Amino acid sequence: MKKLVFAFIILLSIFTFGQHQDKVDFTKANVYLSPVPKEKEIKGGVLYRFDVLQNVDSVFLDAKNIDFLKVELDGEKVDYTTTEKIISIKHKFKKGDSHKLILQYITKPKQTVYFIGWDDELEGNEQIWTQGQGKYTSHWLPSFDDMEEKIEFDMTIEADRKYQVIANGNLIMQPNDIGEDPIWMFNMEKPMSSYLLAFAIGDYDKQVLKAKSGVKIENYYYPNDSLKVEPTYRYTKKIFDFLENEIDVTYPWQNYKQVPVHDFLYAGMENTSATFFSDAYVIDSTSFIDRNYVNINAHELAHQWFGNLVTEKNSEHHWLHEGFATYYAYLAEKEIFGDDHFFWKFYETAKTLNSISEKGEGEGLLNPKASSLTFYEKGAWALAILKDKIGEDNFKTGIRNYLNKYQFQNVTVAEFIAEMEETSNYDLSDFKTIWLDGDVFPMDAAKDYLMNNSASLRMYYVLKHDDENSFNSPEILKDSELATELKLELLQQKGDFPELELLPLIASEDIRIRQFTAQKMGVIPEGLKEYAEPLLLDDSYITNELMLYNLWSSFDYDRSVFLEKTKDIIGLPNKNVRLLWLTLALFTPDYNPTESVYYHRELVGYTSAIYNPEVRQTAFQYLFEIEALNDDAYINLIKATNHHSWQFRNYARQLFDALWIDEEQKKEIEKVAIQLNSSDLRYLKTKLK
Repeated sequence: MKKLVFAFIILLSIFTFGQHQDKVDFTKANVYLSPVPKEKEIKGGVLYRFDVLQNVDSVFLDAKNIDFLKVELDGEKVDYTTTEKIISIKHKFKKGDSHKLILQYITKPKQTVYFIGWDDELEGNEQIWTQGQGKYTSHWLPSFDDMEEKIEFDMTIEADRKYQVIANGNLIMQPNDIGEDPIWMFNMEKPMSSYLLAFAIGDYDKQVLKAKSGVKIENYYYPNDSLKVEPTYRYTKKIFDFLENEIDVTYPWQNYKQVPVHDFLYAGMENTSATFFSDAYVIDSTSFIDRNYVNINAHELAHQWFGNLVTEKNSEHHWLHEGFATYYAYLAEKEIFGDDHFFWKFYETAKTLNSISEKGEGEGLLNPKASSLTFYEKGAWALAILKDKIGEDNFKTGIRNYLNKYQFQNVTVAEFIAEMEETSNYDLSDFKTIWLDGDVFPMDAAKDYLMNNSASLRMYYVLKHDDENSFNSPEILKDSELATELKLELLQQKGDFPELELLPLIASEDIRIRQFTAQKMGVIPEGLKEYAEPLLLDDSYITNELMLYNLWSSFDYDRSVFLEKTKDIIGLPNKNVRLLWLTLALFTPDYNPTESVYYHRELVGYTSAIYNPEVRQTAFQYLFEIEALNDDAYINLIKATNHHSWQFRNYARQLFDALWIDEEQKKEIEKVAIQLNSSDLRYLKTKLK
């Protein structure tokens, strides 16, 4: 533990006092971490500074399944007790005193820290990353699951120098090329909730940008993905500059970093000054039209103000995080893609929310158990309506005042509403009753908002109400002045298309119209074959995938031709085109029959843990459907039943269950299971009870 002792000497030398809050106040933490990847273990230490604001007999921290090696208060051993969830420090703490608490520990986190790629043979894919998600940092650091305890965290992290280490705050020390003790030291200047503490370790390069305000933006990427940096991080600087201007409060942290990680549980997470996001959004230029990082980019950045700078007191006020981040992300997209993109997005979410509401399943925004759809999308709607009601100037002033007043504090919805009322001189009680308390989605008010603010939506509603013939007329789609979003909605509601009406859609200059047509076609008439075939190579991987399947299904005599044209297309990060191509190639006997064994081997290979869950799930599904699972696929499936991503784990278990009831498949699974470790067989063992 000599490195840990060395680190604490450094930490003690740079300790300073933090700000006060309204109770026993932990103000500053210096954290030292030494991950042991092969053991999936964290050796760590933390030095806390806290002030006592009332007489108490003990202080506790959340600490999930952590073994403590040293516990000292002000340099002396102190009595303490632990459970599986907390550590309690026993001492007569007196009001007005300040203390230092040192905790040295070791833990094997059951969640929140993920060790990826350390047990495979692929060099360079090793990663360690964290995902606090509200209250789980206490699985790797004795800390505070309560969002209301805000602390200035500094971290020192030990890792092999061949990797990059990224964490909250400013990097103030990193290892040289030679010497022992490779450590990275990160400094934060302002307090934050524990769940926003994060670090990532892996093989990365980075792009560095500078915002108009001078803030440094670091965009990380895998060394092999240098050509994907521009499309992945496209508009990053524009988004940053826009949000700083729109929110009108200076970005509150020292710098901003974005880090893709493998097998991430969600699309992105807004750790303070360091967003982690799924590497499934690392894309090439062709992917941009189908799937891009822009909305996630803007959403997680908006959280740096709404959630990180000002934090909800508890889940009853979750709108203050997700509704706000969603709304400001849409505003950023409006700045990039235009008004029609913005208002038609609101139209789509209004339709979804209204449909749920009409089923009697609507939810209020103050319901702590509300769905993500409610917090995100209804939450964004509430802010759009609020701005419309009190006016843009009042809204922006109110937001600025709210953020400045409650910066680095916790806040309630009532406090936000009070600030907006004071700024605007409006009584917002009706707004609160309808948009925050109410379960029913106010569709009429939403429709009025859209019609008042969007010419294309106004035209849509007029056409729908007054002129069904024009509404369904193919002629209206030829109008180049009409918004693509309007055309797509008209197409969506039209239903079936005669062959003659499909032809101009296939040849449309708008890639989104062509993509819609590919989704709509299904079986392709002989007369459209020559017009549909160029879409195999269109600038959309979704269109490529759809047309490959549609053409392959419609014209069996040219299947080899279609496969040959698309043999080099991989597709989106989920490898959508390649996975379909391999499956169809295996089902096309006269296409390179001597290569079929290699096609099958490649398809099975995509079930491996080195690929992201979306790739693996699609590969498993295709192999299941064509009855081509083999020993390697069974092994990968058994391991997948224990995956840390609950969505993928549930899929793997459902597929496993479907195979297990078939006696032949069951025998194959049992045969390969003896090759695996006991930990890999956790789910299988539940079937043997």
